[in-house]
Amino acid sequence: MRKWILIMTVMVWGSTCSLSAQSRLSKWLKTENDTAYIEDHTEDITARLYSSRKYTSYNIIDRKQSRNIMYRPNTPLNLGVGFNYKSLGLNLGFNFPFVNRHNEKYGNTKYIDLQTHIYLRKLVIDFYGQYYKGYYISNPTEVFGKAYVAENPFPQRPDIRNHGLGLNVQYIFNDKRFSYRAANLQDEYQKKSAGSFMVGGEVFFLKVQGDSSLIPSNMVDTTFLREQHYYRTGVSSIAANAGYAYTFVYKQHFFISLSASLGVGVNQTNLHMDDGRITRDGGWQVSSTVRASMGYNSSRYFAGVHYVGISNRSELPISNTYQVFGTGNIRVSLVRRFTLHKPLWKGSLF
Repeated sequence: MRKWILIMTVMVWGSTCSLSAQSRLSKWLKTENDTAYIEDHTEDITARLYSSRKYTSYNIIDRKQSRNIMYRPNTPLNLGVGFNYKSLGLNLGFNFPFVNRHNEKYGNTKYIDLQTHIYLRKLVIDFYGQYYKGYYISNPTEVFGKAYVAENPFPQRPDIRNHGLGLNVQYIFNDKRFSYRAANLQDEYQKKSAGSFMVGGEVFFLKVQGDSSLIPSNMVDTTFLREQHYYRTGVSSIAANAGYAYTFVYKQHFFISLSASLGVGVNQTNLHMDDGRITRDGGWQVSSTVRASMGYNSSRYFAGVHYVGISNRSELPISNTYQVFGTGNIRVSLVRRFTLHKPLWKGSLF
């Protein structure tokens, strides 16, 4: 009997501690906006029409030879609808045939892109989980020369596939006067210019693999990467970052918002060579995150374009060489906000 009383006591104590921690976290994340700078519309329904294009990229750079290979997938432009209300948000994008006609020169790409950008008032969180299969070389003249490109404009690699997983979390210092949500979620309206410093951290994992070498054997520069050929690379990294964001508002409605952050850390890279060797080495990891948006915002309407780009640069186990993985999204949004006479449910937003 005493055993069960002890177990129940521990369970109740654990639940109480968990609720207490959640309460403290909720209180810490909550912000009281400076109403002279930010107008809150999280209690309204924010409805939008949008178009967006997600992208990813993989570059191999040889600084000694001043050459690189740029791999890109063939990704579509999506049209969609969405809405936000309090902490709930939903966007549905569609690939319409009349918008994206098949373009054979870039080949076919199959992909799953779970790229998500979460904008709380004190935190911004970037998550990306990706799978892409089917790439083409976007700088063929530099890689193969003009004669080859005349017959093969964009050489395709349908065998290349990548798996990418990353998480970036940043803290916003001036959360009372600066709003990421205004430009990116459109459920706030920034009426005056303001900026903020940010600090955070990130983790990143990548695997890129082909059925044959990722370094083409018929390159113009045969000494590229010291004639080292690999068909698979894997990267694991961790980094700290810091940056600054600023939104300039003109006549209370027209805005330009820019932010940039730089991360520095370490990585572990594995290369699977064509001759069967596996090369492993650690090195520096450098990352960058850029956000840019511009448009019109008011109490009822929003029209604008916004861009997010994330880049991770990892040293290769070959001197003066590195690889860069990039991902991002560009979106155009038309928004109308609808005021409710009473809330759909009770509750607060972080």
